[in-house]
Amino acid sequence: MIPSMTIGITDKLEELKRNGIDIIKFNIGEPDFNTPENISNAAKKALDEGFTRYTVVSGILELREAIVKKLKEDNNLDYEVNNIVVSSGAKQALMNTILAICEEDDEVIIPTPCWVSYIEMIKLSGSKPVLVSVDEKNGFKLNIDKIREAITDKTKAILINTPNNPTGAVYSKEDLRELGKLAVENDFYIISDEIYEKLVYDGERHVSIASLSSEIKEKTITINGFSKAYAMTGWRLGYAVGPKDIIKGMNDIQGHMTSGPNSIAQKAGVEALTGPQESISIMIEEYGKRRKYLIEKLQGINGITCPDVKGAFYVMPDVSSFYGKEYDGKVIKDSIDLSEFLLEKAHIAVVPGIAFEAPNSIRISYSNSLENIKEGIGRMEKALELLR
Repeated sequence: MIPSMTIGITDKLEELKRNGIDIIKFNIGEPDFNTPENISNAAKKALDEGFTRYTVVSGILELREAIVKKLKEDNNLDYEVNNIVVSSGAKQALMNTILAICEEDDEVIIPTPCWVSYIEMIKLSGSKPVLVSVDEKNGFKLNIDKIREAITDKTKAILINTPNNPTGAVYSKEDLRELGKLAVENDFYIISDEIYEKLVYDGERHVSIASLSSEIKEKTITINGFSKAYAMTGWRLGYAVGPKDIIKGMNDIQGHMTSGPNSIAQKAGVEALTGPQESISIMIEEYGKRRKYLIEKLQGINGITCPDVKGAFYVMPDVSSFYGKEYDGKVIKDSIDLSEFLLEKAHIAVVPGIAFEAPNSIRISYSNSLENIKEGIGRMEKALELLR
């Protein structure tokens, strides 16, 4: 199994920090906001009331009822509490899903660029990841024709992520509908990772693929959580929603792996969904400003191509024009070399695109202050001039 490159970079940065080097972190995939106070207070209340024991494996009823309400109001999805299993983060919900539906030699289609863990999760199940590139020239949109060509009698599922990490793309309702038709016609599942659903800009709208028809809904397992919308990354709380037989299988798997999720985090999750939602609007407004500034600056740097995408908090500029160039006796061969060069010369941390099956690109996160973004992009532009 290949270790996570994003986690490896974080470990390296901690070492640099200990050595007193000021690094601007564009590699971080988490909000730079604190968890809203009302959510933290709900956790404190749970502690004070002694709510610290095991819960049922699928999550407390109060939280699953809140998720049912949220799905109806936000996503136009009707589910019951038995269609939901709450897990220790959306990552566990994804792994539970893959283990529940995939067997040895099954195939799972993944549109690329993709999040670093998808491929390794599928391999862990004994299944085969089938990588299908998106339409990069048109804002990283799904390439339905290529997906259709990749379907075989071994195809068990497709794993999509919208809004997307690492590209920032938001998949259109039309493309999702076409994908749903393929799943129904060819009898495979859609695993829809929607963890970034709240983070959309410029009037863009997130669409849950399961909401497009009852037939598509029966083939869809939706993954979501609290880490991005509510700045709750360390709380480790996510959930999966889907057909009851699949959810039961996931519940059985989780019962042997971790049992129920953290009891205190679950109480915080109830408050996140049922309490004030203003913190989300504040985050989206701030991310929108950063996104606009970052894309404009990147598009102005000679040698960089950067699509204008509408979701999550990442951009993925093409930096391949710098490959083959040299500085101080070292040739920049790929995105890893360029990322290391930027770390050494500009003291900024980005993630090589090769980690996401995007070898011509790097991923830059704007979950950092606008002040740091301005400083970091200035450093980046000066460093890249050394390669010309």
